[in-house]
Amino acid sequence: MIKGLHHNAYRCRDSEETRRFYEDFLGLPLVHTLKIEQTITGRKTGTGVLHTFFQLDDGSCLAFFEAPDMPFEFKEQHDFDLHIALEVEPDALERMFAKGKAEGREVRGISDHRFIRSIYFRDPNGYVIELAAKVPGRESAMDPKANHARDMLDTWQVDKRRQPARVA
Repeated sequence: MIKGLHHNAYRCRDSEETRRFYEDFLGLPLVHTLKIEQTITGRKTGTGVLHTFFQLDDGSCLAFFEAPDMPFEFKEQHDFDLHIALEVEPDALERMFAKGKAEGREVRGISDHRFIRSIYFRDPNGYVIELAAKVPGRESAMDPKANHARDMLDTWQVDKRRQPARVA
């Protein structure tokens, strides 16, 4: 039924600032824009919303909404809360790490996760962007028959229930 990801959509502060990061820095072409003055279901959007789409090599997109009249709390995200991981070729990590440093961007890594190696940036909206390169020979890390993902989740659930409740 589900054939793949068409797009993930996020809010942005400024469409041009976002374009500079995703198109000029990361190299994802801007392939579509859509100005929305009223939604298909009839909801008004104030002065309008701009919806932009940046395409990945597989045809899927990262998309953004700039909605000046609609309050949204932009904040720097912790990697555990939200991050966008994009696959790159292994040789791109060093190049993008150096490019980020040369442009004065916050860049972290290169982190070795054993099955992937990653670097991390922040986009202009505070989202963490991970560039991840697969490590050859470690393909079984994403094979549930080999990695016991379900067993690990089930054990986590049992262990979590045994822990005393935390006070907030």
